[in-house]
Amino acid sequence: MSDSEPTIERLAPATEFQISSNGNGLHETVESRGVKEETLHTVSVGAQSINEYSSIIGEERMEQLRRLAEPLKGARVLQLNATPYGGGVAELLRSQTPLMRSLGIQTDWKVINGEAPFYQVTKSFHNALQGADYDLTESVKDTYLSTNARNADLVDEDYDYIIVHDPQPAAMRAIHGGNGAKWVWRCHIDTSDPHKGVWNFLQPYVEQYDAMVFTMDQYVSPGLDRSKVNLMPPAIDPLSPKNISLSTDFCKRIVGWVGVDTTRPLITQVSRFDPWKDPMGVLEVYRSLRKRIPGLQLAMLGHLAMDDPQGWEIFGQVQAEAEGDPDIHLFTNYTAASSIEVNAFQSFSDVIIQKSLREGFGLVVSEAMWKGSPVVAGRAGGIPLQMEDGESGYLVDSTEECIEKALYLLENPGEARRIGANGHKFVRDNNLMPRLMAQEMKLLNSL
Repeated sequence: MSDSEPTIERLAPATEFQISSNGNGLHETVESRGVKEETLHTVSVGAQSINEYSSIIGEERMEQLRRLAEPLKGARVLQLNATPYGGGVAELLRSQTPLMRSLGIQTDWKVINGEAPFYQVTKSFHNALQGADYDLTESVKDTYLSTNARNADLVDEDYDYIIVHDPQPAAMRAIHGGNGAKWVWRCHIDTSDPHKGVWNFLQPYVEQYDAMVFTMDQYVSPGLDRSKVNLMPPAIDPLSPKNISLSTDFCKRIVGWVGVDTTRPLITQVSRFDPWKDPMGVLEVYRSLRKRIPGLQLAMLGHLAMDDPQGWEIFGQVQAEAEGDPDIHLFTNYTAASSIEVNAFQSFSDVIIQKSLREGFGLVVSEAMWKGSPVVAGRAGGIPLQMEDGESGYLVDSTEECIEKALYLLENPGEARRIGANGHKFVRDNNLMPRLMAQEMKLLNSL
């Protein structure tokens, strides 16, 4: 290990840990000679063929994918992240993993193990890397590193490429040592102005990767070797249950089934319950609009993820603020926010709002645009990459502007249809899964 590499004391082998299942499959155990052994959780994904996309993207782009995949056929790729559900990363991997397999690339998707204190730390890291203040103590560092070391010991198969997503498992490359694989760190958040103490702590571990991927140039963390940096916006899967075409009657049935009056106007935000998504601001927008649009309803749908304890707290706050208004409908993945239900709401709503204050990319914007729904979104993070302001959606910088644009679309349905149609075309040309796969295969080939 060179002088620049962090010094890490490895933990005992995983077979010496006392492990118990927490009931959600993320702390797997296997019996081996009478000893319980912890393993990384392998996420099961269904079979999917890349050929199904030819009618959407055209044969020329299909042929490009096949050419890029040819040198990688038979290679073993591990996608590694912190949760199998909730949030854009899990959605990307659920689609990308089977599609890479269909191109002949042996791809696994695995999830690290961790307990509540670790996820509380990494959620704070997530916020701190986006500029929030944080008290980085030695205890916090120990919690983070001990869990990363424990998981590094569990990467016991021979992979050619290992792609690690976001801060939660970022130290694993330095701890593991590589073992002949090429390691890529894929950062999905804006780290351009991070909390200095947290970034100074994480940077030595990140620097051990062979390549680093960010959504856009403005997100790149300070002080990194730019020769290792690659830019790769995420994308949506047009054939996933969340994005397949649904009939108007089917959407109406789904939305009505969960309690929304389908005869009255509806605005919707789909996002995690997170302070950066400004859920309280969404409630303010709704209450202002309702004064001008009688009978207006609001739906807020969001996944509560295992690695996001803050989400539960924010959801409780939104519930308390919305209490007493029967026209505010709150749904989670524990109630009525499955992929099909999100699809139905995004397709059926009169206007989609994404009132983000900070954003990594915000795939929900492209999801709604793909369905032809007009979108009003915060001018934050990667959202401006997803639309042409005034042509395929509206970008806003304040609550007042959000109210103004949403009101305009609600009062002018012809303009809403025009914006929605342009949005669908923009996503088709720029933000579908095959484009992302082509970029990732180019990177792996370069390594």
